[in-house]
Amino acid sequence: ILNNMKKNIVFIIAFKKDGQLKKEYQISIDSWKHFCDKHNAELFLMEEPVLDTAEMHIIWQRYYLFDILDHNEIDYDQILLVDADTIVHPDCPNFFEKTNHDYCLVHDNGSYDWILRGMEHYKKHIFHNEWFHFWEYGNSGFQIVNKKHRPFFDIMREFYFQNQQTIQFIQKNYGIGTDQTPLNFMLRKHNIDINLLPWKYNMTCMPKREIIGDDMLHTKMGYVMHFNGLPDKDKSVPYWMEKTYKCLYD
Repeated sequence: ILNNMKKNIVFIIAFKKDGQLKKEYQISIDSWKHFCDKHNAELFLMEEPVLDTAEMHIIWQRYYLFDILDHNEIDYDQILLVDADTIVHPDCPNFFEKTNHDYCLVHDNGSYDWILRGMEHYKKHIFHNEWFHFWEYGNSGFQIVNKKHRPFFDIMREFYFQNQQTIQFIQKNYGIGTDQTPLNFMLRKHNIDINLLPWKYNMTCMPKREIIGDDMLHTKMGYVMHFNGLPDKDKSVPYWMEKTYKCLYD
């Protein structure tokens, strides 16, 4: 009963560059405001880094989540950490009711070449001889967690600082993302129960599914559209996010 009285949180990194928030980030935030209003959740924006981003990439800093919420005196039941290149559909159901209070991700079935290269590099440089099924690999741009996962977030930060130089080397030289692949390895290493939600809750790499185009098919395929894997990212992401938001909300 107590848990039901606490709000769920939608947590977005909305880091401003030179005092400006990217247009597409604002679009994402506006869509999640609708979701929060509809499902009695609270939107929290992480607008400033905890550490210098040269020391720790801003995406890695989401593992300060519980400390940030404590600092802001926010209590909660569950938290969605979601990337700011997403748009949630106005008809999206309350996925917080589908978690079983497990650690929730959505399988990333975009570029398996990219995923497997990342797994191989991290296996070679850090997770020696450890492995897991690539078809259970989750995208870190949509994670639902709760208080029982706080110790694991502490472990993720410790892992980062213990392997900081190697991680930064891998990020810089191999182009295989930031926290996502290590997260997947660490979840298995520490026996965290993972609940993989359906793809409709994190629609990654939409171009590979040939669903993003002027017919706006992607707006009919699921609930959380993730605008990654688009060509010419700096131009196409703002274009498609604005077009999608107007289609769904205006």
